Amino acid sequence: MKGSNFKGAMENVNKEAIDWELRPGGMLVQKRDDGVDASGPTIKIKVSHGSYQHEVNVPAQATFGELKKVLAQETGLEPKEQRLLFRGKEKEDDECLHMVGVKDMSKVVLLEDPASKEKKLEEMKKNQEISKACEAVAKVRADVNKLSEKVAALEAAMRGGTKVAEKEFVLLTELFMVQLLKLDSIEAKGEAKVQRRIEVRRVQSYVEMLDVLKARNSNPFSSSSNAASVTTKWETFDSGVGSLNAPPPLPSSANATNDWEQFD
Repeated sequence: MKGSNFKGAMENVNKEAIDWELRPGGMLVQKRDDGVDASGPTIKIKVSHGSYQHEVNVPAQATFGELKKVLAQETGLEPKEQRLLFRGKEKEDDECLHMVGVKDMSKVVLLEDPASKEKKLEEMKKNQEISKACEAVAKVRADVNKLSEKVAALEAAMRGGTKVAEKEFVLLTELFMVQLLKLDSIEAKGEAKVQRRIEVRRVQSYVEMLDVLKARNSNPFSSSSNAASVTTKWETFDSGVGSLNAPPPLPSSANATNDWEQFD
């Protein structure tokens, strides 16, 4: 090569600013960008993943790390969740396929990383428990909806001037307390815990409403400012499984503190 041509070629190389990397075995090659290098010849690799078989096409000089990126699209497993074995030995991400003997139609075994698999199983179990708890809360909610209709019926009767038997208030209050006990027995986490707390407070509001209606029913001419206080310690109902102790029945002479106008 003439001197001028050699000089021109070197200038072109410098302009391209080629980055180099050292591959296993001491081979110095041009550094590739992130992702799989699609240049050069490709080979088909058979990948065994449990009962599944995958066939993927990758560059013949790709690394196992690049193969994992391709398999991530096929299996849904992130590269960090994969372990690739060739000829019975696990391969590192920076090892090149052709350097360890991987050729067209070679077989590679894909295993899911045990730690990742265990984490997924735990997450699945947790989700199942949350789903089960949500279903239990939903059943209580349905029962509370039915009881709330009876509360509305009592209130409507009182507005119409009917004096309601005291046992009606006592019975409904006991039925609501049963629902609180059910809620307290539900082991809830995450969204289920939120739903349980909402339902607990909803039941509490109905019990308080019954206390107010009961006091109003026994003394319809009392002023709203003389209403008695509801003594139930509701904080015990948010403590978790087994924490709930049903409070003693309120005396019929109890005064209610709630403002009656909210029920009109």
